[in-house]
Amino acid sequence: MNSLLSRANAVFAYTLSVLAALTFLCFLSTAFKSKLTPVSVTSSDVVLKKAYMSGNMVNDLAYLTIDFKADFSSLFDWNTKQLFIYIFAEYSTADNPVNQVVLWDKIMLRGEKAEIDYKDLSAKYPFFDDGIGLKGNKNVSLVVSWNLIPDAGMLPLISGGHFSVPFPNEYHQQ
Repeated sequence: MNSLLSRANAVFAYTLSVLAALTFLCFLSTAFKSKLTPVSVTSSDVVLKKAYMSGNMVNDLAYLTIDFKADFSSLFDWNTKQLFIYIFAEYSTADNPVNQVVLWDKIMLRGEKAEIDYKDLSAKYPFFDDGIGLKGNKNVSLVVSWNLIPDAGMLPLISGGHFSVPFPNEYHQQ
């Protein structure tokens, strides 16, 4: 005859197996759903200044205003907990072939309004270059990406597209 402890262990193991199977089915129900949505990003005002760091080292400092429009409501389903949305600038210089600087981010929880329509949005974080690589740079792109955080499953990183922003050839005079 089985003891009370061995019966409790069997019930507990069976319960965990059923919960694991249900969690896997939850993942499968949304695993193949498209995680893309159309986004639009433009920058109308780019101001470039010299920033003096320690000693006499000069770096470029850029100020951007961004127009950002997107509707993330199609990404929210019963398996989506939250979205982490961010905009970063990606560019290349002679010293560094790939540079990425995060300019803005937002955490969007399930149940919040999932539509974004910002006009003249200022960058949340400073846009520094570690030299003078922004002046006259024509290959700066603003990239919108998001991490979809599900209740169960993988954490995909999705890119919403590259939007080119030319930088001025002269520094802003104060």
